[in-house]
Amino acid sequence: MIRCFIGLGSNLDDPISQVMSACQALGQLPDSELVTVSSLYSSKPVGPQDQPDFINAVAMLDTWLTAEALLDALQAQEQAQGRVRRRHWGERSIDLDLLLYGQHTIQTERLIVPHKELTSRSFVVVPILEIAPLLALPNGQKLDLLPCAEDPTLIRLSSPVIDL
Repeated sequence: MIRCFIGLGSNLDDPISQVMSACQALGQLPDSELVTVSSLYSSKPVGPQDQPDFINAVAMLDTWLTAEALLDALQAQEQAQGRVRRRHWGERSIDLDLLLYGQHTIQTERLIVPHKELTSRSFVVVPILEIAPLLALPNGQKLDLLPCAEDPTLIRLSSPVIDL
């Protein structure tokens, strides 16, 4: 099995419920096991500031799915939860990003892993460090040494209520 990390984010249509629903869906993926989910965090939007704050979390998933099959499943879940792409870095009901796929580096037209913004986003790095404090990227970079690993604007809320 491959250990993966999935970023979850929402700022529309009851964001906490959207993230929790996505976590429950991750737990139902075929050939996969949802290992754990970080606490929920509130963060300011990246990009346009005329939108609500986001609720974010990171899920740790073990899977036999290929990276592309996992991406397809994540995008299908976004569609099932009513995601509409209105504008770049804009508001959304749910966003599911494949952040890491084991220690693989992938660069295709559809998929870049590690996620290209991973190391600059505290709302991704902090939740990953919560559930995998010793994690290093495929290039050996330690996440806890990144400047965004400490961000006073990121607010920890609570853990999602999901059955693992």
